[in-house]
Amino acid sequence: MDLGLQGRACIVTGASKGIGLAIARLLVQEGARVLLVARGEAALRAAAEELGAAWHAADVTGPQAAEAIVAACERAFGSVDVLVNNAGLAEIRDLDELTDAEWQRDWDLHVMASMRLMRAACPRMAANGWGRVVNVSSSSGKRPSGTLAMSYSVTKAAQLALSRAFADRYAAQGVRVNAIAPGMALSEGWTAPGGLADQLARRRGVSREEVLRAQGGRLPIGRALEVDEVARIAVVLCSELASGVAGAAWSVDGGVHASIV
Repeated sequence: MDLGLQGRACIVTGASKGIGLAIARLLVQEGARVLLVARGEAALRAAAEELGAAWHAADVTGPQAAEAIVAACERAFGSVDVLVNNAGLAEIRDLDELTDAEWQRDWDLHVMASMRLMRAACPRMAANGWGRVVNVSSSSGKRPSGTLAMSYSVTKAAQLALSRAFADRYAAQGVRVNAIAPGMALSEGWTAPGGLADQLARRRGVSREEVLRAQGGRLPIGRALEVDEVARIAVVLCSELASGVAGAAWSVDGGVHASIV
């Protein structure tokens, strides 16, 4: 099936690993031209070499980062057609453990960075009469997680509201802004040393393998998601096939969110 992405100029943040890298890989396979964005230059360069993509090292929370990222895409490809706001951070923290600085960090990363990038990219897309934005939120943004830090859930909920606001503003100009809400996926955020599995294992006094089995078993499908299962839905929303979708938040969580919405 042709997704209509051949030659489209795409930005993917948090693209050096996990869901972001999986999304970028599928976009490249569809013939898109992709700018990978992340903070760590070594991993970013390696990912770009693997995919044959361009790259731009940046901390997306910087106030001037969004304009610099969009300008880098325009220099590389001449335009910006697709933006995937995937950069994010999750950790295991009790509500009463969170500091003001941690709340602000999550707000800057999940809300302000997404907002600035959309504010920079969407008018350019609208001027061309076509664009796609996919914000990678979380099932925790639809219903606060009992596992992840509350600052994560609250700022992911704000990211969903932000997606709807930009969708309303730009839909009539050919720009489709949507979100996905993944559940537990076996990215480095869960599986890497010191990641969520290790954090939960320390708190519960069990092995990381027990944590991964137990957490995955909570999903109605009976297992954790693979990153490609999340990435495929994101790429559909990036594509011509999503021409009739605006302001949606598609759950990709193995059925964990109890509502049909």
